[in-house]
Amino acid sequence: MDTPYNVAGSPQAIAPARSRFAVIGRYWTALLDWELRVQIRDRLTNLSDRELRDIGIARGEIDYVASHRATDPRGAVYRP
Repeated sequence: MDTPYNVAGSPQAIAPARSRFAVIGRYWTALLDWELRVQIRDRLTNLSDRELRDIGIARGEIDYVASHRATDPRGAVYRP
């Protein structure tokens, strides 16, 4: 017995379109993340050494702080 298949509604026909949108979404997220890192780096670079010291980072740590926003660089130095 032959069963007719609806090709337009099958998961195989929809999956490539979803994966394309997922790839575009990942690129968009990466672009937004990169833009945020640039903004953070610019703002921290414009601070004076005293202002940087007040928030607990050194000028040499600016790139690390901008790239690793979820990590507190002071946690490695000051243990409670």
